Amino acid sequence: MKVIPVSAAPAPADQVSDWLAEQQPAMLALLEEVVNIDSGSYDKAGVDAVGERFKRFFAEHGIATTTIPDETYGEAIKAHVAGSGGANKPILLMGHRDTVFPRGEVARRPFRIENGRAYGPGVCDMKAGLVINAFVLAAYHKFGGAPAPLLGLITSDEEIGSPACRPIIEETAREARAVFNSEPGRPSGNIVTGRKGGVFMQMNIHGKAAHSGGNFAQGASAIGALAHKIIALHAITDIEAGITVNVGLIRGGQSVNTVAPLAECEIDLRYITPDQREAAMARIAQIVAAEDVAGTRAELMIKGEFHPLVQDDGSKELFGIYRKAMAENGVAIEGEFAGGCADSGFTASVGCPTLCATGPVGGKAHSPEEYMEVETMVPRAQGIARAIAGLGARG
Repeated sequence: MKVIPVSAAPAPADQVSDWLAEQQPAMLALLEEVVNIDSGSYDKAGVDAVGERFKRFFAEHGIATTTIPDETYGEAIKAHVAGSGGANKPILLMGHRDTVFPRGEVARRPFRIENGRAYGPGVCDMKAGLVINAFVLAAYHKFGGAPAPLLGLITSDEEIGSPACRPIIEETAREARAVFNSEPGRPSGNIVTGRKGGVFMQMNIHGKAAHSGGNFAQGASAIGALAHKIIALHAITDIEAGITVNVGLIRGGQSVNTVAPLAECEIDLRYITPDQREAAMARIAQIVAAEDVAGTRAELMIKGEFHPLVQDDGSKELFGIYRKAMAENGVAIEGEFAGGCADSGFTASVGCPTLCATGPVGGKAHSPEEYMEVETMVPRAQGIARAIAGLGARG
């Protein structure tokens, strides 16, 4: 009797990838909906409205979600997909849904597609990344085969330093096996394997008011002190070492004919390694303490902070898995260093292997020209999906 061979059923990873290949129209439809909701970081109602749309997507695909409420900022959302392997540490797909844009921005420039690029507030930073994460989770829920549980985390306040979500991110990453943070892929097509850390500060200087004509000498100019301190702060910058200090905002004074009793500024410090942070912060503390103008005093407050994304051995191995997964889609990927900060620094700092900028390729974030390359949505989703399967192959 002749035996007729039976073709083996497609592997789950292939089923996932094949299904994702058909989902671009659905991805774009969801992206249009969430881009067309204003969701600036301080717009809790808008941020939560975007979250509700993602929760509805997960419910439509049978995926369970949990929410972590916050009274001031948008809630954090977790989506849970069971794994088929023996591992119980989850693989984390992460991203934020807040943007830098004010309410009303969507009315001025809603979602649109022109010449292969999608435009709109937050289209690449980073609502497109959230969309592909959601579809990867849906695919693995549909076909199974994830080597470990999958966890989608959608945060609400990254653009202002994650004041509410940072503890959630760090706690979640401590229990995770690996992190894919779907910030926008670089315009080159690469992902990010290293990022600067950042500290965002406000300095207040107190002086003494006096009439600038009648009793000038009795005053102490806070603006004069601020001028000295700005020069000293900018002198910390060392471009070759990757350290920058920028005083981006200044305010002060009472009237043109008054010696200024108050002045303040906002300071942005960027650095590459933790020891650079400590050295720069020590110099900043000395500058704040100096009495540049007699009778003035200054105080410093840290308003927000990101840790650097430093590529350790685990992250290097994860990058190798991801690069191989993208190569299977015919896409060559390299890693780049980025001066911008992201939540991926928090996950890396607690020791979880992390990749950043695994979202669709885009550029000009935080500007009216922000764009996302439409044809990169599916390949980037497939890359994450195949990398997840590759984590199982590594054991």
